[in-house]
Amino acid sequence: MSGIADRKLARILAGPVVEAAPQLLGCFISHGDTSIRITEVEAYSGRGLDPASHAHRGPTARNASQFGPPGHAYVYFTYGMHYCLNIVCEPAGIGGGVLLRAGEVVAGIDTARDRRPGARDRDLARGPARLTRALDVDRRLDGSPVLADGPLRLSPRTDPVGVIESGPRTGVSSAADIPWRFWIADDPTVSPYRRHVPRNRTRK
Repeated sequence: MSGIADRKLARILAGPVVEAAPQLLGCFISHGDTSIRITEVEAYSGRGLDPASHAHRGPTARNASQFGPPGHAYVYFTYGMHYCLNIVCEPAGIGGGVLLRAGEVVAGIDTARDRRPGARDRDLARGPARLTRALDVDRRLDGSPVLADGPLRLSPRTDPVGVIESGPRTGVSSAADIPWRFWIADDPTVSPYRRHVPRNRTRK
């Protein structure tokens, strides 16, 4: 990727996370020989206004990379079994991030199939945990730069994405109606929306 494209992506990531998120649609995230065209993202603000963000209560050992400079990966472990990949946005210390929710595998598809045996091609990276599995991303890549030579690489769009839609984020219990989920309209790799459902706890 040219230096001009790198600088353009750097400017996007340094800006407000809600503006950066839809601009990442159609971009590519690569690891090794596998590359995914991003089709769905969610924005999470670190400016103290978004209780659904991991940055809401400030930096911790788990989310420290989210408070670093923009253009780095924030990888976290969730539900005791899955990894999720975020691209850090906004200036260092803010803590904004864009969760990569889904995408289309466009290179290294045989490798992705081996990592996700039995999955249909459209489902290989259709959801944040599936995306990281298809890319072989885990906590070892937390804090990695994505705009420099390294294991993870973010590349710009090569074609227009068409219509971009937005709506509530999937499965969040706080600020559930904020429309900070963005996706490419009618793309088959976009994951289904699921609203958070509180668990019923029966007292004994």
